[in-house]
Amino acid sequence: MPHVAGSDDSANSRESTSARPPEHHNGPGRDGSARGDLAGSDLLDDDPGPRDACGVFGVWAPGEDVANLTYYGLYALQHRGQEAAGIAVGDGRTVVVFKELGLVAQVFDEITLSSLSGHVAVGHTRYSTTGSSTWENAQPSYRTATFGGPIALGHNGNLTNIVELASVLGERERGLGATTDSDLITAMLAAHPGPTLAEAAMDVLPQLKGAFSLAFSDASTLYAARDPHGIHPLVLGQLDGRPDGAWIVASETAALDIVGATFVREIEPGELLVIDANGPRSLRFAEADRHVCLFEYVYLARPDTTIGGRSVHATRVEVGRRLALEAPAEADLVIPVPQSGVPAAVGFAEASGIPFGEGLVKNSYVGRTFIQPSQTIRQRGIRLKLNPLRDVIEGRRLVVVDDSIVRGNTQRALIRMLREAGATEVHVRISSPPVRWPCFYGIDFATRSELIASGSGVEEIRQSLGADSLAYVSLDELIEAAEQPADSLCRACFDGIYPVPLTDADKLGKYRLESFGPQTTEEVIAQAVQARVTLGMNGADPSPDNHDADLEADLDADLGADIAAVPLVPTRTTGGSL
Repeated sequence: MPHVAGSDDSANSRESTSARPPEHHNGPGRDGSARGDLAGSDLLDDDPGPRDACGVFGVWAPGEDVANLTYYGLYALQHRGQEAAGIAVGDGRTVVVFKELGLVAQVFDEITLSSLSGHVAVGHTRYSTTGSSTWENAQPSYRTATFGGPIALGHNGNLTNIVELASVLGERERGLGATTDSDLITAMLAAHPGPTLAEAAMDVLPQLKGAFSLAFSDASTLYAARDPHGIHPLVLGQLDGRPDGAWIVASETAALDIVGATFVREIEPGELLVIDANGPRSLRFAEADRHVCLFEYVYLARPDTTIGGRSVHATRVEVGRRLALEAPAEADLVIPVPQSGVPAAVGFAEASGIPFGEGLVKNSYVGRTFIQPSQTIRQRGIRLKLNPLRDVIEGRRLVVVDDSIVRGNTQRALIRMLREAGATEVHVRISSPPVRWPCFYGIDFATRSELIASGSGVEEIRQSLGADSLAYVSLDELIEAAEQPADSLCRACFDGIYPVPLTDADKLGKYRLESFGPQTTEEVIAQAVQARVTLGMNGADPSPDNHDADLEADLDADLGADIAAVPLVPTRTTGGSL
């Protein structure tokens, strides 16, 4: 049944970062808003909505510009993480890692890309779910193996046993200042006696619990691995026109399309793939027990991606159709919350017979702002990203379709704005069930206490939002729309059933490897005000960590114009500079 409420019812490497703030350039990309119309309804900075851990991309292609291919692949995966980006390139002898905080187009320019030469590359775009948003935690992570040679690794997902693994590994092997589960994996691979990276991986990977889709390399060979549950997607593709062998691994099939590669297959849960001059070689480190994240279909993946043989766009349209049948509304117009609500709104309009319309205009060029000049402008921030079309909305009853509700702040502000524009009724329809449980596998949902649906019924939520009616699609209908067996999906954020068992230590949060405690974006800014510099920002616009909105509001009030006056200066440089 649907949920309804209504008023009527090393030597071998160089690891480096730029010694200047990244420039907005006329190279491969300009504004960094790769997601564009895929960006979802992240309207308010204190209600950023669901965020995925990151996107990974790997290339093995002798004779190709692997750095440039990786750049475009990361650009296609920008929606999966906006805090940091990096590329590691190997030429058979060395590995060079270039990473920085910021969007892909802010981190890389043509000069940087041209200096990264080789035949194997690993790329990563990050949103933090373990560890603070700092330069050290940007990826690919790098280590020198005890058995010789460099290792560079990118990780999508979240481990649940990192406290146990870290205690076994010890501080000496961890080192380097990073506090992520991704760096922990790299350190475990590097500390293994080998004698090869493939053998190290076959021993280390079974020790990992939780979600991990990995792309990693040494100086010559590309590796890819997926956790036994296959919680987040990872695919293999082959570059078009290269029958001799040029291979791509990526978080989503859409990234293959962007770089001109053909989808070959998904990397299987529990599989390690080794790619070198002999082509891909498959090794099995664990038996598959498939539980693909259902929220990938709802929001995380691009609509032009295919997961489990099912188009994400087709799934979202079908969810909208089913939602219209489960929770009809009497209205004059169906409008989406741009842009992640569009496919479901199309389906809702088709099934209901209510006309579809664009009632909200989205400014695709407004990024997330970690500095707001004043509280007044902060409160009006929603209009920087969305503005209603008054002549479309005025005097009409609206069905507003969105993908999910996390805290509810965004929807509350949006409904108020639509009423101010003249809407006579606002009926909210959500193309996912209520999000009642946090995710420990790589989506940075708020803690359960911050999820509006965890402690409130649908009618209470409707009243809080100020909607005339509110309905969610049922879990059964969402699963049917995805066309996947129910027992092959992770639905934990909806039903609280976690495929990987959790202990209390696993639930300590994203900063559990940090001895100094949490270091959020706001704390970095506060430190910067005291020092009159901004550390680690480099002119970029990383997404703030999900945390109590009151903290962000307090910082705005306390720091005010002082923050706006802080000059931007370069971040630290480790190793050589490119």
